[in-house]
Amino acid sequence: MHLKRLGIDDKEIIKDVFVSVFTKEPWNDDWSDGEQLDMYITDLIGQGYSLTYGLYDGGELIGISMGYIKHWYTGTEYIINELCIRTERQGAGAGTFFISEMEKAIKELGLRQIFLLTDKDVPAYDFYRKNGFVEVTNIASFAKMI
Repeated sequence: MHLKRLGIDDKEIIKDVFVSVFTKEPWNDDWSDGEQLDMYITDLIGQGYSLTYGLYDGGELIGISMGYIKHWYTGTEYIINELCIRTERQGAGAGTFFISEMEKAIKELGLRQIFLLTDKDVPAYDFYRKNGFVEVTNIASFAKMI
C-alpha cells in the first residue's frame, strides 16, 4: 500500500470511493443527486488550501482523506472533512496504515496537528481513538436548519 496526494483531476475516482462507503451502513447518506455530489467533492478537493490524500493498494484507490490546511495560532493544521476506507477493506489495518502515512506526509509539510469531527455512534469513533486521536470535550458543535 502507498499514499498519494490527490487533486481535482482525481475527482471521479474520489467520488466513486466516497459514494461506495457513505451510502452504506452506518451512514446511509443519500448522494443520488449527482450535481450536489460533484459540487461537494469540488468544494473539498478543488480549493487552493485543499489537501487530499489517497491510499492505494497496487493500482486500486482504497481510501481517501479530503480536507484543508488551516493556519492557527498553535500551528498549521490538517482539518479532515471526510476520511474513509472502502467498506470491504475495513478492519484489516488499511485505515491505521493510512493515518500513519498521512501523519508522516503532513509533518513533512510543516503541519502540527490533525483535526476532525465524527459521530460518537459509528465505528469511526473507536477507530480514531485507537489511532491516538483525543476527544476534544470543550468544543460544541452547533447546527440550525433554516
